[in-house]
Amino acid sequence: MPDRDAPKSVIRRLPVYVRILDNMIRNDIEIISSRELSEVTGFTAEQIRKDLAYFGAFGTRGTGYNTSVLREKILEIIGLNEQTNIIVVGSGHLGIALARHNIRKNPYVNVVAIFDIDPEIIGGEILGVEIMPLSRLPEVAAEYRVKVAILTVPATHAQNAVEPIIKNGINVIFNLTTAKLEVPEHIHVHNVDLSIELQSLIYYATQEKEEA
Repeated sequence: MPDRDAPKSVIRRLPVYVRILDNMIRNDIEIISSRELSEVTGFTAEQIRKDLAYFGAFGTRGTGYNTSVLREKILEIIGLNEQTNIIVVGSGHLGIALARHNIRKNPYVNVVAIFDIDPEIIGGEILGVEIMPLSRLPEVAAEYRVKVAILTVPATHAQNAVEPIIKNGINVIFNLTTAKLEVPEHIHVHNVDLSIELQSLIYYATQEKEEA
């Protein structure tokens, strides 16, 4: 189980370590040092050691970390040692793209359903996952014990869409709408506005033009 006192910044770095370790294992690398992890992650070796120390001692001084053992430990800390059932609410272009990516590329999650209100697309499938009416969310959430939802509906519909999500025991929401959701304190919402992310990056492009 994760250390609930670990800073959010540490938790956000753990999946980066998993991705690196996955690659190491695929390339038959059995041992990696914090210095080598630093080279491929961009984090300092000291930071990596401090991050891992929140959860125990996983390496051997002078030797490093066993990649398979460390990967399994981190997966257990995050909760990815078993597949997590998730749903996607909103089957527009972004919702479909995220569903496809997670179905094909993310072995740690299981997309069990996609929801929409458009009768013209309800009943269709994305890589074998059914697009369902929002009215079926309660039965799906109960059957699969869903705890995570990806929300990609238009901002004007976001609050209405989030209500049945919360009502049916889903307490983690990955919000890709531009709406500020009103949710109870125990609900974890991660807001990602792709337009703002892109616009902030344009600053660096502008700086390069000025320096040219």
